[in-house]
Order: sequence, then C-alpha cells, then structure tokens
Amino acid sequence: MNKKAMKGYILDYTVQTNSGIISGDNNQRYNFRGADWKEAEPPCRGMRVDFVAVGDAATEIYGGEASAHAKSKIAAGLLAIFLGWLGIHKFYLGYTGPGIILLLCGTIGWITFGILPFIVSTIGLIEGIIYLTKQDDEFEEEYVVQKKPWF
Repeated sequence: MNKKAMKGYILDYTVQTNSGIISGDNNQRYNFRGADWKEAEPPCRGMRVDFVAVGDAATEIYGGEASAHAKSKIAAGLLAIFLGWLGIHKFYLGYTGPGIILLLCGTIGWITFGILPFIVSTIGLIEGIIYLTKQDDEFEEEYVVQKKPWF
C-alpha cells in the first residue's frame, strides 16, 4: 500500500468505539483508531491534523490544533431561520461576501417595497432548515471545511 503524508480535519471521534473520521485536504475521508493518535490531548471534532494515509485509513496522526473552523450546525441553523434576512448565519460561518449581500438586501431592500427582504428571509429560512437537517459530519464537511456558501 502507498503511504502518503496528508493534512485534514477530524470530522468525528467517538470515545466509546475509540475511532473516528478525518476529512483530508484532498476531500477524501479516512477512518482512524485511537491507537493511531500520537498526541497527549484526545482528538475532537474540528481539530486540524497531520496524518499518514494508507488506503482509506489514517495512521500516525499528529497535530490537534483546536480549529476555529468548528461551528455548531444548531447555532448556524437558528441564526439562519431567525436572522437570515440580515445574513448573520453567513458571518457566523465565515462567509463575509454572502453575509454582506444578505445584509444589504435585508436592510436597504425596503426600496423594492419589501420584495428583497422577503426573498432573503426565505433564503435564510431554507438554509436554516438545510443546516438543521444535515448530519453533523455532512454539515462540517460542506459548510465548514469545503466552505459551500449557498444552500
């Protein structure tokens, strides 16, 4: 088997099974066991790590830099549903451009007799529902790691 040094983020780690999943920077997922973790601090979701990929498994995992990337899908979903017309959920996820677009449409959109604020409120509601119905690892992969800005 080919061994390849990689970087990625921990998508999930379960203490009970002592196993987890890493999303590599190449957009592939790698399974790992706790025995492959080489740091004193235990692994947790969102940590940035270096590892060796062997097939679809991750071994020799180092790093554990706590990630500013770890975001709550519940917080993002609720922000989108209740404040989506202001784009607050976009700013929370780190999408400044889309956040500014929604903020401007939601605040100065009254010029269009409320059409733009209605549209961006609907977008916020739809995105909030999408965020809340995604699995945790899917949400993390799509909206935090890959930075998918819309829907």
